[in-house]
Amino acid sequence: MKLLYICTHNRCRSILSEAITADLAADVIDVRSAGSEPAGQVHPSTLQALQRAGIDHRSWRSESLQAHQTFAPDVVITVCDHAAAEACPVWLGNALRLHWGLPDPSKLQLDEVNTQAAFDQVIAEIRQRVMRLRDIAQLPPQQWSDALHQLVEEHPHA
Repeated sequence: MKLLYICTHNRCRSILSEAITADLAADVIDVRSAGSEPAGQVHPSTLQALQRAGIDHRSWRSESLQAHQTFAPDVVITVCDHAAAEACPVWLGNALRLHWGLPDPSKLQLDEVNTQAAFDQVIAEIRQRVMRLRDIAQLPPQQWSDALHQLVEEHPHA
C-alpha cells in the first residue's frame, strides 16, 4: 500500500503519522507526508516527541505536495483538526481518501510537561490507527476501501 498523509504545514501531525507508520509498518506500507503550505522545517517538539518514542527523528523534513506528484498513493489521509476549524488540503488524485482528525499539540500554549503529554497522547492515537492500517495493507487491494471505512467508524473522531 502506498500512503500519503497530508496537512497544511507538514510540521507536526503528518510528520508524526509518517514516522510512526514507517516505524511500525514499513514492510507493508510505503509512506510519505506533505503539506499544502509546508513550514519548511519540522516543529522541534515533534522531533523531540519522536525521539522520546524511540523513533528515528533525524530524517524527517517538511515537504510540499508537489514534492510527491509522482508518488501516486493508493490512500491519502488528511490529519487536520476540523474541531479546531482547521482547513485541510484537498487531494485531487485518484486515491482512497480518509480523514483523521488529530489535535495539533505543537499549537498548544502549555508548559513543557503538559506539551510532552499532549504529544504522547497524539502519538498513542496514531500508533493505534497505524496498527489497524498495517492489517488493512495486508488485505487484497480490492478490500481496502471497506476496511478503511470500518477503521474510521471504529475511531469516530478520525
